[in-house]
Amino acid sequence: MLGKLRTNVDWILFLALLPLMGAGLITMNSFAADNHFFDRQVLWVAVSLAALLGLSFFDLRFLRRTDILVGLFLLGTGLLLLLLGVGNTVKGAKAWFSVGGFSFQPSDPMKLIVILVLAKYFSRRHVEIANVKHIFISGLYAFVPFVLVLLEPDFGSAMVIFFIWFGMIVVSGISKKHLFLVFAAGTVAAALLWSFAFEPYQKARIMTFLNPLTDVRGAGYNAYQSTIAVGSGELTGKGVGYGTQSRLKFLPEYQTDFIFAAFAEEWGFVGVLLIFFLFGAVIWRVLKNALVGATNFEMLYGMGLAIYFMVHFTVNVGMNIGLLPVTGLTIPFMSYGGSHLLTEGIGLGILMGMRKGSRTAHRDLMKNEFLGI
Repeated sequence: MLGKLRTNVDWILFLALLPLMGAGLITMNSFAADNHFFDRQVLWVAVSLAALLGLSFFDLRFLRRTDILVGLFLLGTGLLLLLLGVGNTVKGAKAWFSVGGFSFQPSDPMKLIVILVLAKYFSRRHVEIANVKHIFISGLYAFVPFVLVLLEPDFGSAMVIFFIWFGMIVVSGISKKHLFLVFAAGTVAAALLWSFAFEPYQKARIMTFLNPLTDVRGAGYNAYQSTIAVGSGELTGKGVGYGTQSRLKFLPEYQTDFIFAAFAEEWGFVGVLLIFFLFGAVIWRVLKNALVGATNFEMLYGMGLAIYFMVHFTVNVGMNIGLLPVTGLTIPFMSYGGSHLLTEGIGLGILMGMRKGSRTAHRDLMKNEFLGI
């Protein structure tokens, strides 16, 4: 068993995860002496790491099968539909199922399912990807969950699904002409969403992002307080347990959406650089594993997973420092929550399981193929 762990698991990636998760736990535990967020997060960290290591033992090539992927897609879609009817409403959004003392957010595993489905679709049509019809057909696979998540409404998760689709189109080898068409379609879609889909509070978040000081006690309060927290950390931070914005409850959602700001206040610019370095190491290893995938399916899956992590990280950090609107997205591996942590563990576990059939030959040729060279 130890031998399989040594060969199946990317230990550089695994060791980069531990301090990221630890940073989240330390920050949560500094909020109060008796903190149930910390206690539950320890459990979810253990479960997600167990999922990663456990899945690395299995031959996961069966995930290429169309019937398996169709079943997963229908299951995920069914849960999103059911959520709209019987889900728990929290802060105006029906995004959770609650069972006992635990909650489950179906949009998190649905992002992983979308990556798998798109990896399958593009891997079978990679040679003829120049045909523009594949952009629109693949778009339908992402459009269904995108709309269902948007109806909750969960704008942040809906945007992650969109960027997963868009990013996987780019790495699959789309022509520049077709890429322009996608940009044009995205612009039109954004205009339609603004006019007919966005809720007033979502519009207010975007408008307040442009000038948070216009409503610091209302829609701009979260963004304003998070920028104060980040800035007050200065070079080396205030020290663990001395972050006044989080401890005095000025910073909202300091265990989930704004844990990056809470961490930055206590650890400063030096700590933030460490987080960026560790997260960069995770993305590097995910992409490295993708580029030696046994088939186009494994390669596209790994790249889709990297896109998923990068979008979550970029948007969360952006909203914490006032560069992007507040969307409610978690930061991978650090934010409180079981659904996203377990999804991330399963996603990386699938990647590890795919290492069994990885190949190293013709690596440069495969890179050129994906870059369209």
